[in-house]
Amino acid sequence: MNAHYNRLMTIPLFTQHYPRHSNAFNQLVRSQVEQALIEDVGAGDLTAQLISSDQQAQATIISREPAMICGQDWLNACFLQIDPQAQIKWHVAEGESVIANQILCEISGQARALLTAERTALNFIQTLSATATETKRYVDAIQGLPSAVLDTRKTIPGLRLAQKYAVSVGGGLNQRLALYDGILIKENHIATAGSIAAALQSAFALHANVSIQIEVENITQLEEALLAGATSILLDNFTLEQMHEAVRINEHRAILEASGNVSLATIRAIAATGVDRISIGSLTKHIHAIDLSMRIKMH
Repeated sequence: MNAHYNRLMTIPLFTQHYPRHSNAFNQLVRSQVEQALIEDVGAGDLTAQLISSDQQAQATIISREPAMICGQDWLNACFLQIDPQAQIKWHVAEGESVIANQILCEISGQARALLTAERTALNFIQTLSATATETKRYVDAIQGLPSAVLDTRKTIPGLRLAQKYAVSVGGGLNQRLALYDGILIKENHIATAGSIAAALQSAFALHANVSIQIEVENITQLEEALLAGATSILLDNFTLEQMHEAVRINEHRAILEASGNVSLATIRAIAATGVDRISIGSLTKHIHAIDLSMRIKMH
């Protein structure tokens, strides 16, 4: 395998573009939280006005089920954007697995602020923890095999980059972050271009310095793509038998990525075929929010 192949196999794209705690990462978190608070709070929290403005309180966030915790930066920002003086003490690390009824963090600050930020903060961390937890299940399912688990663009609108981050926390890698981040030539692109070779030729000519992947639906198309110089090929809904054949034909010339109808029950058999990557839409679209709760005590 050449250096180009290794580079594409191992770089999780979110962390390449948004290293945690970098200016880009912090701005991403800040902007997403701002939009979420505008959506929920608007002109003001009417119910929180029942509480005295100078009342202080302490809140505890607790897990109600086992999970991998992800999204601490988003939770912190929710409370700090409303009460910059709030104090947040975490008892678990980002990416740490927890059990039911475990204390995750304690927050001290203005009672109004804690009550106002509660729902938005929990929404973020429940959703991102769900994505990280689901990703870890798939990563664990193929432990010992060389395939990598990847996400897709099937994300919650407005939370694309946050969910991509959660996948990386769960041990997965990212497919391209968005349409601007790489080329994926699919069936309709091929039909419009006229052929696999024509589509690839245009892509290589226009964008020599970005990742270019082409989707194929059968072995014949795979052979056409390899002949046309493809270096990254998506095997769309291939059977296990077809995947084995694809790996044999490929001989490490291109990165092979399996996609379509992947589940926890099937992923290990898919990885055992020798494909390099397995992309799974359910990591971000079929998630069940982790059950967390916040309990507050007045000072």
